[in-house]
Amino acid sequence: MFRQSGGLDTIIRGKLTFIRSFKLRIFLIIILTGLFGSALMWRGILNHYEDENINSRTSEVVNQMRIVANHLISYHYLQDNSSEIINAELSQLSTIYDGRILVVDQNFRIIKDTYGLSEGRYMIAKEVIDGSGGKTVTNYDTNNHFIEIVVPIFGTGEGEGSSEVEGVILTSVSTENFSKNYETIYRQARVLETVIMICIIGIAIFISVIITRPFDEVVKATNEAVTFDEAIPAVSDYIETQHMVEAFNKMRARAKALDDSRQEFVSNVSHELKTPLTSMKVLADSLNMQEDVPVEMYREFMHDITEEIDRENKIITDLLSLVKMEKGASGMHFESCKINAMLELIIKRLGPIARKQEVDLIFESEREVTADVDEVKLTLALTNLIENGIKYNRHPGWVKIILDADHQYMTVEVRDSGIGISETDIDHIFERFYRVDKSHSNEIDGNGLGLAIVKRTIQYHRGSITVDSVMGEGTKFVVKIPLSFISVD
Repeated sequence: MFRQSGGLDTIIRGKLTFIRSFKLRIFLIIILTGLFGSALMWRGILNHYEDENINSRTSEVVNQMRIVANHLISYHYLQDNSSEIINAELSQLSTIYDGRILVVDQNFRIIKDTYGLSEGRYMIAKEVIDGSGGKTVTNYDTNNHFIEIVVPIFGTGEGEGSSEVEGVILTSVSTENFSKNYETIYRQARVLETVIMICIIGIAIFISVIITRPFDEVVKATNEAVTFDEAIPAVSDYIETQHMVEAFNKMRARAKALDDSRQEFVSNVSHELKTPLTSMKVLADSLNMQEDVPVEMYREFMHDITEEIDRENKIITDLLSLVKMEKGASGMHFESCKINAMLELIIKRLGPIARKQEVDLIFESEREVTADVDEVKLTLALTNLIENGIKYNRHPGWVKIILDADHQYMTVEVRDSGIGISETDIDHIFERFYRVDKSHSNEIDGNGLGLAIVKRTIQYHRGSITVDSVMGEGTKFVVKIPLSFISVD
């Protein structure tokens, strides 16, 4: 039962997918356009054929009846309908046109009927009345297939310009032969239209397959690209497919960069976390392998183990801070803060470290600055920035912190007299786990996360950070942050 239900769902999904396909829509557009155009063309041709024949026959009969009308006046037929010449002419015309001719005088009395049925009777009809008024009336009856024509008989024989009408000629002309020809042509047209329809369907299938083939190639190439290293080959049949391939390859390159970054991140995290653990294990094994270890050595080794634990804890803390920042600024808490007091507190905390490294901390403030910031996170960022100036400095040396502001932004400059940063390294210093002085990475405490945290924090404050450095002379970081934080979420 479940198998049948699953199979039915698969069939339904397959049909829905087919209905939504671009190929089917192209096919239907071509089919509908072709069939509509073909039907419109044939309908126009047949209607034109019918109109031309009706108009031609009507014009021919009207001209002939006007000639007959003149003859009727010439032979005074309306007064005496015994003229054999006129009667023969009327009978001949009735036979030729396969119709009926009635001659009606000005009193609406039928004086001649080629069918011999209504002579002596009166005919009062709208067409006869209009004809008595000097109008030529024509009407085509599509149901009974005949043309009805009323031609006035002018007494002077001068045509419709005369004011005296002595009677009318009422003619009914059969179009049966024409209708049969029309039906024959119509059937032939339907056959030809069916042939054209079959050809249009074949053309629609061919064109829809040809048009959508480049898109199928893009899909196939995308499915075959199993790794980020494989770029999709260009499909340049259409500019759209070319743009699709280019967009996919750009996305693939970004995904590859992200994947490489993640792999590097995992590798760096593993290395950074493993290093303190390895050091602690070596120290612990050294103690375990010796007997009667002096208390002083125990204390020395335990002190080293404690430092390694602190180092491990700092790495984990920095990692957690960075991961939280990577998720977004939702965890930021902005409030008005006095930046001068914040920097003075940071410098006070870092004072012992600076004195130990023989580095002077110099704070210069151009004015009192108050800004909307996340005090905790900005304090961490500026602490990392100043601490880096202390670590990578000369002995003796100095680190100068300059605070300034205008009406819109505050600026914090951190300058040092340190070893500087090379042009090669300066583009990578904000990357996670990147260490500028790799040759002394074990000598200088740090894990390469500090500047990554600094940059991410500044970005979430809608600010910017720039760096300028000369090898052997020192480095200058410039942090620029808006005084008022405006959320764009």
